[in-house]
Amino acid sequence: MDVNRRIHRGRLIDLNIETARLPDGNDLELEIVRHPGGAVVAAVNQNEEVCLLRQFRHAVNQARLWELPAGRIDATDPSPIVTAKRELQEEAGVLAGEWRDLGRILPSPGFCSECLYLYLATELTLVTPDPHEDEIIEITWVPLDEALGMAATGEIIDAKTVACLFRATWRSGE
Repeated sequence: MDVNRRIHRGRLIDLNIETARLPDGNDLELEIVRHPGGAVVAAVNQNEEVCLLRQFRHAVNQARLWELPAGRIDATDPSPIVTAKRELQEEAGVLAGEWRDLGRILPSPGFCSECLYLYLATELTLVTPDPHEDEIIEITWVPLDEALGMAATGEIIDAKTVACLFRATWRSGE
């Protein structure tokens, strides 16, 4: 018996109170964030450098975080790979000739439906970035092993970036 009551409908997310039947048969009211999902891209050039973005994030005390290019799936074309290609070009100014699916992750499944699709992009061509007006982005190319070190030491704290860097490194040798 699932019953939903929308508390808020926003540009990026919906917040619901949902009554869920648990596996033991009990009902429980849960606060659930409904999110359309997104795509994350580890773009690695011929020099084994990965494109990292230094991006302003108000939600975490106006910090500038190291992140990979990423974005929300658009309702007009809900394909994760289309999202990945769009975000890589818009945020980083990069087109890729080769794409490898790195699977998906669930960043916060205890309260959020968001699913992120991870990709490794290679055979890169630089073009002009076209970020949205609310995106304050600094583009940097870092050796992939250095980026992994930044994730291991906590310099990179964005979870989607840590996961995608790990998967890109693990899968790039296949």
